[in-house]
Amino acid sequence: MKIIPTVLTLFHLINRGFRYVMETCDIHKIDESHALKHSMEVYGFAKKIYESELVKNSYLEEQQEIIYMTAIGHDMCDKKYMNETEGILKYQKYISEYIKPTDVEIIGKIIATMSYSKVKINGYPDLKEYQLAYHIVREADLLSAYDIDRCVIYGMYVEKLEYDEALKRAIELFESRVLKYRSDNLFITKYSKKESLKKHNNAKRNLDFLKKTIK
Repeated sequence: MKIIPTVLTLFHLINRGFRYVMETCDIHKIDESHALKHSMEVYGFAKKIYESELVKNSYLEEQQEIIYMTAIGHDMCDKKYMNETEGILKYQKYISEYIKPTDVEIIGKIIATMSYSKVKINGYPDLKEYQLAYHIVREADLLSAYDIDRCVIYGMYVEKLEYDEALKRAIELFESRVLKYRSDNLFITKYSKKESLKKHNNAKRNLDFLKKTIK
């Protein structure tokens, strides 16, 4: 029998997405670095990028649900906490009750290809008319990565490091990876280019301060 998605307003759909994040975090013991707050931050950045791009790309309005639901649930399939393929399929099954099948498929493809590590190895996927939607979510996730506390929290929770060890590791990661996002040309939208510059400069100042504290 063909499943007909339940029609929900965008507001209620977003509520369901965040509810899924909360439940999945409980089940898989996902720590603060990738849990609800991060999901909300990525959604917030995706919304801002989407709205800035909508002015010149009106077709994005039809992809709004894809962008928001991908941003909200992107880390609920993270291989650091679960089997990635199984996680994506589970999220797709959940949202298939509310979103049409073609959108569910695209959401899975974006989640499976948007991470920094996969982009560095494989480059960007070719998602045709959904390419900009892909970049919006991917860039939103990168913008949220400028928060060094997230990196420290992950080190303490998952890698079981003491605070000072986690901080040193976070500083090294920022210098070798996060601060190279801009030089690696990972931002293509106007909003992300502008916002990433501010975050890049703030991160550099923050790193200088933190280096002094660990000495």
